[in-house]
Amino acid sequence: MPIFNSPYYEIDKKETKRYAGLRNSDFDEGKIEEACELARLIIKPTGIWEIYDYDSKTQTVATIPPFKLHGNAIGKHLNGCTKVILLAATVGIDIENEITSLFKEGKYSLSLMLDAAATTAVEQNADLMEKAINNHVRKQGYNMKWRFSPGYGDWPIEQQKEMLHLSKGDEIGISLTESLMLEPRKSITAIIGLYIMEESCTCSSTNSDEHDCSQCDKLDCLARRLPKA
Repeated sequence: MPIFNSPYYEIDKKETKRYAGLRNSDFDEGKIEEACELARLIIKPTGIWEIYDYDSKTQTVATIPPFKLHGNAIGKHLNGCTKVILLAATVGIDIENEITSLFKEGKYSLSLMLDAAATTAVEQNADLMEKAINNHVRKQGYNMKWRFSPGYGDWPIEQQKEMLHLSKGDEIGISLTESLMLEPRKSITAIIGLYIMEESCTCSSTNSDEHDCSQCDKLDCLARRLPKA
């Protein structure tokens, strides 16, 4: 049950603008910078993860009782994997309280940007976790798939409960509401597939396995990445 405490990191302003749905707008850059700096001072990024054996033929995580993953998308994504990592990450509750407080004060634009900065922060936290995990599993002869969360593709959000339980997310203060929303809101659970590294492989990162937005059917997603020029 490794607990991950993130190192200091700057919150990505470009990603924050993207998550706010302002990618193509001329929104006040000063407001974005203010939100990112405020978020950096408030967040408490942490994470936790567990590793399990995995049967890709039956899409089953070897737990007691067994955890069968539903959906074609997750099955295809984890095809060929023999182990999986279930992780949970959060940036804490304090930033949510600040977002709410700013909104009540009528500071709507700053509240919106702080919310987007918090989303960026938790994704960056998870990215840092992936890098740390990658260093760990490569020593054991494994390569990694990019992380995949309940709700992506046709993977039912209803499996969020098992994901939270098996990643031990409660150990870092994450819980689940009756409507299957994570609390604190700026939290995620995800699965990472591990497959045996080929002897000739010289890859030192997971970049070749990053999520391809062009293949995703969620066309209305505000965080959708544009094709590279």
